[in-house]
Amino acid sequence: MKDRADPDDALARIAEALERLAPPPAPVPSFTEATAYVWHPDPDRLHPVRSVNRVDLVQLIGIDRARDTLLTNTLQFARGYGANNALLWGARGMGKSSLVKAVHAEAVSQGLPLVLVEIAREDLASVGRLLDILGRATDRRFLLFADDLSFSHDDTQYKSLKAVLDGGISGRPPNVILYATSNRRHLMPRDMIDNERSTAIQPGEAVEEKVSLSDRFGLWLGFHPCSQDEYLAMVQGYCAAHDLDIPAEELRAQAIEWQATRGGRSGRVAWQFFTDLAGRYGIAV
Repeated sequence: MKDRADPDDALARIAEALERLAPPPAPVPSFTEATAYVWHPDPDRLHPVRSVNRVDLVQLIGIDRARDTLLTNTLQFARGYGANNALLWGARGMGKSSLVKAVHAEAVSQGLPLVLVEIAREDLASVGRLLDILGRATDRRFLLFADDLSFSHDDTQYKSLKAVLDGGISGRPPNVILYATSNRRHLMPRDMIDNERSTAIQPGEAVEEKVSLSDRFGLWLGFHPCSQDEYLAMVQGYCAAHDLDIPAEELRAQAIEWQATRGGRSGRVAWQFFTDLAGRYGIAV
């Protein structure tokens, strides 16, 4: 008579096979190497960024309301108080990403335990695993940063983002907040919204799921093209910060000529002009 297989041995083999298919969660880093990290999945890891590419908060000209609102929200969160996820949307080159990095630097300068973690749009599918790691680091507060966010009609990555905002059974860990930047207020092209509404049987429901994604951000901060005076003030601010002394009329003429060749004005154009100017005057930036 054949010996019947031991059910305990079978269960043990099944458990071992499942462990090989689903490895244990990544360990929680100490977060002592840096105050900023970049998330890389497969394999899951947080890469420290010891020198963040950013400008000082005082050099962000022409966005005073957005600057003050986001800074207040960030400091509240870093101190353990209530705060909202934020969507920074609008014109290109007006300092959306720079502002996120600048308010993080300000919080760190005040000795607050705030860590910046950047996640790429194409890695949003792994955000659940990232949240698990960050949620276990209870001695830190995390500013999760998704830059230049937008979605096309056949893109399902936005569903992963809902887990960060308010979706899922477990929800977002209390020590994590999300700041996202986008050129689009609703994170998807306006012509796509209009097209789907016009061709749907239930127009009001056709794009509700995608459009409602932006509604889940507690803060909407709009960034608009700057005036010439604001553009010149940005240039002057950069010159003052780097001790570059140049006659006002000469600086004005060169700055206006530069923005004319670029076909527009923005904080990015102001910085690009200053970079060229500083190079010509032998100043490192």
